[in-house]
Amino acid sequence: MAAALASSPLVHLSTSRLRLPRPRASSSSAPGCSIGVCLGWRLKVGWRALRRCDRLRCFSTDGDGVEEGEKRGEEEASATAAPAPDPAPAETQNPGVSSEPPLLSFSVDNIDTVKLLELLGPEKVDPVDVMAIKEKLFGYTTFWLTKEEPFGDLGEGVLFIGNLRGKREEIFAKLQRQLRELAGEKYNLFMVEEPNSEGDDPRGGPRVSFGLLRKEVSEPGPTTLWQYVISLSLFLLTMFSCVELGIASKISSLPPEIVSYFTDPNSTGPPPDMQLLLPFVESALPVAYGVLAIQLFHEIGHFLAAFPKNVKLGIPFFIPNFTLGTFGAITQFKSILPDRKTMFDISMAGPVAGAALSFSMFFVGLLLSSNPVGASDLVEVPSQLFQGSLLLGLISRATLGYRAMHAATVSIHPLVIAGWCGLTTTAFNMLPVGCLDGGRALQGAFGKDALFGFGLTTYSLLGLGVRTPEKPCLNDVSDIGGWRRTALIASVFLVVLTLIPLWDELAEELGVGLVTSF
Repeated sequence: MAAALASSPLVHLSTSRLRLPRPRASSSSAPGCSIGVCLGWRLKVGWRALRRCDRLRCFSTDGDGVEEGEKRGEEEASATAAPAPDPAPAETQNPGVSSEPPLLSFSVDNIDTVKLLELLGPEKVDPVDVMAIKEKLFGYTTFWLTKEEPFGDLGEGVLFIGNLRGKREEIFAKLQRQLRELAGEKYNLFMVEEPNSEGDDPRGGPRVSFGLLRKEVSEPGPTTLWQYVISLSLFLLTMFSCVELGIASKISSLPPEIVSYFTDPNSTGPPPDMQLLLPFVESALPVAYGVLAIQLFHEIGHFLAAFPKNVKLGIPFFIPNFTLGTFGAITQFKSILPDRKTMFDISMAGPVAGAALSFSMFFVGLLLSSNPVGASDLVEVPSQLFQGSLLLGLISRATLGYRAMHAATVSIHPLVIAGWCGLTTTAFNMLPVGCLDGGRALQGAFGKDALFGFGLTTYSLLGLGVRTPEKPCLNDVSDIGGWRRTALIASVFLVVLTLIPLWDELAEELGVGLVTSF
């Protein structure tokens, strides 16, 4: 550890000595630090460390166990009583030697690294509060405490392990109420499954434990100005990508040189004049508006589900994509979730809202595509596009018929394109991966362990990067009910049907596109 600290850019080392600039004398110095060696005065440890400046102490000790900071404070206090000698003339000073004030130094071997890590780490639970909680909250009528373990990502909390003495929901509500009466809004209490449990609870369900964390550690932070800037920039890029999708839907009427430049991999000529696309922008707006409306409706679904449960959501970060217009958006939870049922409901509300609007657009667009009255509003797209989804291709074939689909191009209404892209984007968002809607819903329905297994399978099949799950809910144990699990399983089945393409044999048999022509 000493070697790691010695290589840190936060301090300056000379051979085996750690050297820090001498602090300026100040009447507002932290008590107990004097002008001794106190890293809290020198290191930039963030706002949490600054809030604990009154707890900073000198942590370097000599061989006798006496704090070196106190020794140096006494020595320098006596030194200041004597008159300071006049500084040497400039011509008598040694050349090449800095005229800065001398540096304090101490041995790296004498650093108490445990205290240093405590200083730099997150806010920990106060041991005095832990003793009060053990005495006043737990007992033979609520939860019989047997042992304690570290809790949290960095062990900054306490996990109370023992035996439950009643119904878990009733006991948990009682403990939460008593904790607020005892410590105010200082801590969050979590009910989680007991780690390494040898069996289930005799009353049914898993054995539970209670974790304690400070609120500033366990709750999400506020949205920063930089995040607002990023969100707005991504939304503007998404608008541009949606317009680009609308222009691409007019591929049959675009200038040949532009189509060739973007579709022919062997094209080596100079790039075409993009101003040739300006006349097509207005006709591309219906598709762009449709795709944006679906994504906004998706986000509104999240917010409508979160509002009655007093859950705050962050601003959405849209992900532009030039194939589908957008890959959806990532919306963060800005308050801690009360239970897994709330996580499931909020996570599923967005995809359900987006899928409902997407399918409405898709189906109405198919009906308008088969109506000769609106032929002037139709656009021609390659029939091969309908082979990209098993479910949507079969619905299109059943609605438009064999003659319309078994051709090189198919005339469709722009709503079909918007609905198709919306359903595909919703399916991607329902994948059981990390903080996607599908991952959150799976975590709420079956727990974090199930999400890890499904997520690992998804990573292997799709080559996705690792994404971390959501933080646990306050009540991370209670069941969400059978009908919610059934709804999730049905949703995953529809997602698979949407993302699996039509294979050539089935496409040829159903007449979806001219397979032999490609």
